[in-house]
Amino acid sequence: MKFLLIMHMNPEIWDSLTEDERNEVMSGHGDFMKTIQESGEMISTHALADPSNSASVRGTGGAPAVTDGPYVEAKEYMGGYYLVDCESRERAIELAKLIPDTRFAGLGIEVRPVMFSAGQDM
Repeated sequence: MKFLLIMHMNPEIWDSLTEDERNEVMSGHGDFMKTIQESGEMISTHALADPSNSASVRGTGGAPAVTDGPYVEAKEYMGGYYLVDCESRERAIELAKLIPDTRFAGLGIEVRPVMFSAGQDM
């Protein structure tokens, strides 16, 4: 089964961490990637730019409207994700617990099953 492990970023929480704690998170991602590559569960991972670089396209009165940013009042945003292929939801949660962000209150990982895949050979 494929799961998306979505990293939720909260800039207020991130800024409140010490430099050592931020380095712990960043270096921990390297360790996590090595673990899921070695187990054969990693499909891909991507870090996303800050929402200030975003645009949203939404239907308004039958025509698309474009605005800056993802959501006007969001404190959290999707900072990146890991796409994994593992045998169960329980295993996906186990993997999510290994992601270093989960060590700090206010940062978290959403585990969501993938319902459909298309495009690259996955």
